[in-house]
Amino acid sequence: MTPLQLVARPLLGTFFVSAGVESLSEPEPRAEMAGPFLAKLREKAPGLPDDDVLLVRVNAAVQVAAGALLTVGRLPRLASLALAASLVPTTLAGHPFWEHEDAGQRAAQRTQLAKNGAVLGGLAAVISDAGHQARIHALRARARHRRPCPVGSRKSSLPTKNSLPTKNSLPTKKALKNARQSLGQKGASLSAK
Repeated sequence: MTPLQLVARPLLGTFFVSAGVESLSEPEPRAEMAGPFLAKLREKAPGLPDDDVLLVRVNAAVQVAAGALLTVGRLPRLASLALAASLVPTTLAGHPFWEHEDAGQRAAQRTQLAKNGAVLGGLAAVISDAGHQARIHALRARARHRRPCPVGSRKSSLPTKNSLPTKNSLPTKKALKNARQSLGQKGASLSAK
């Protein structure tokens, strides 16, 4: 994990943990705000439960769990995918700026929608981190190669005292002369053929 990811992922994760805990503690106002959106959604997805408070609590629980996973760096891509899936309906239900008549409220809701869009962009960056697993494997392999080997577990490439030639093991002048003559005779016999 890069130093930037060490900072960015916990920042994203704690944002969702905080928002999720707040929604779990007071789900009723959010359920009331999401009511019109959920009614439209039920027309397209009839299997959706009728209890708006339950849906808000489920969404908040997803945000807390996935935000915690992202904060601690566990399953960051899966956690980000779950957070993105929970953020889209939250944003559409909670910040429909196009429905507000008052210019101040419209601007405030537009700002919140843009903020959620930026957070969604950060989550998309974590989801699209295709090199995540490759980096993890590379880091683990590098760490394995840095570990010192236990004594005797590998043969050393350096010569040992016993593998170095000694004075007695070196060829004598007479043995070298005989080897040269032998090679000369073999060379002459090969060139004659």
